[in-house]
Amino acid sequence: MALTADRDTIKRAGQLTSYPVEVGVRIFAGALVVIDPATGFARPARTAVGDMAVGRASEEADNTAGLAGAINVTVEHGTFRYGNLAADLVTLADVGADCFIVDDEDVARTNGGATRSRAGVVMDVDALGVWVKIQPST
Repeated sequence: MALTADRDTIKRAGQLTSYPVEVGVRIFAGALVVIDPATGFARPARTAVGDMAVGRASEEADNTAGLAGAINVTVEHGTFRYGNLAADLVTLADVGADCFIVDDEDVARTNGGATRSRAGVVMDVDALGVWVKIQPST
């Protein structure tokens, strides 16, 4: 039913979110985290199609011995520096463009012939890596 008066709509700050972890995986603190579209659970980023990058793990989450969703991982949304794959190098010319997931610590310039999911938007590139803005899709 549509509102007919003011409503105190509760908000979430949006910087931290907790996601249930996929069965049999371990997510290390600092890892790039994705949601696996086949299961709906969080896992470390990997080369795959359809995964949704959601941010950086704020802490380790070891669900190698648990059931799917037995534990949660706290994920921070924002801009983080990840490794730059030398074979598919992101450059300063790519600032503002999407970059793509190689694994839980590296990104690449291209989608690898439609084998990689989107990591986020390139915000900067320096000698140590690629600054990627990661925000879950809405």
